[in-house]
Amino acid sequence: MRHFLTILSHEIRMLLVTPSTYIAATMFLALMGFFFTGILQDYSAAAQEVSPAQVFFEIFWVPVLFMIPLLTMKCLAEERRLGTIETLLTTPVTTAEVVIGKYAASYLLYLLLWGSTAGFFYILYHFAGDIHFMDTGPMIGGYTFIAVSGLLFVGIGVFASSLSRNQAVAGILSFTMLFGLIFGLGFLNDALWLDRAVLAPVKEMVEYAQVIEHREDFTRGVVDSRQLLFYLSGTVLALIFSILSVEAKLLHN
Repeated sequence: MRHFLTILSHEIRMLLVTPSTYIAATMFLALMGFFFTGILQDYSAAAQEVSPAQVFFEIFWVPVLFMIPLLTMKCLAEERRLGTIETLLTTPVTTAEVVIGKYAASYLLYLLLWGSTAGFFYILYHFAGDIHFMDTGPMIGGYTFIAVSGLLFVGIGVFASSLSRNQAVAGILSFTMLFGLIFGLGFLNDALWLDRAVLAPVKEMVEYAQVIEHREDFTRGVVDSRQLLFYLSGTVLALIFSILSVEAKLLHN
């Protein structure tokens, strides 16, 4: 991995000079600001049982479903469409270094976007003057969940980008896989036919992969090592499949 940092710095520079990055960032902050304003309106109208932070992180899936495809659909699909991936791999770099470098750049931008939303809570505290509005427990748990789950979400986006030369197709694939992970497994968990004894191992696996429940645990301050293993192992698999997909396409060409 000698060239990883070189590829990472190059990808970060490319993201910083790409207009779409700033468009996506503006859309993200505007959307999350809109949601945060709505939450504050509800709290100003009547007392609520949970903190603003807990409600805020309930909508984590909105930026995940729409921002992850935007951040990742170009990283490998565009390289393949332009034919630059072949040129890049003729230099002393490996496929793994290229894929992981692009993945790391997208993940860092994802963290930066989410990290900027901490300013909402600072503004709330600054004007309200009450530390209880900060509710640091759910905030720390929520941002920890964002960081940990983002590893897998971005990995899925990179994998989707490795499957097609077309950015739009890669974006649709990423959206579909993320939707299936976040909501599809939840619908599957409620399926009555999955309650059969013979399908007990499958039922257990599906219950283990409930992302919505993971978010609830994190915001309550409950960090399960099995959940961490789920996201870390899923990320590793997504990156391995991405590397194999790129290499398979190169061999096919």
